[in-house]
Amino acid sequence: MISHTTLGTNNLDKAGAFYFEILNALGGTQIYKSDTVIFWEFEEGSSKLALTVPFDGELATNGNGTMVAFTLNSTKKVDEVFLMALKLGATSEGGPGERNGGAYYGAYFRDLDGNKIAIFHR
Repeated sequence: MISHTTLGTNNLDKAGAFYFEILNALGGTQIYKSDTVIFWEFEEGSSKLALTVPFDGELATNGNGTMVAFTLNSTKKVDEVFLMALKLGATSEGGPGERNGGAYYGAYFRDLDGNKIAIFHR
């Protein structure tokens, strides 16, 4: 079982505001915030998402091939969250639509630090 997934950021305040909007729309609740890390939870006891500045003081970088994916409850929600992310400064990595021969409906974007995020409904 995965405890949490961590995304790095170079500006915790700016990234925190971005993810506050996105994760609130996905039903997430911010459960902890300090000067270096913010945690969100989606259901009590579930896996969490953390946003942090790197502990070693180096710049946060995104991984090539690394992605965090969120399951949403409808194609409409995929559309809404994708547009919200773009309005908040994300960049598109693939707009909403059917993927893998209709296996799911999804969209992809990069957050303010370049982390790749997928949102989908199956």
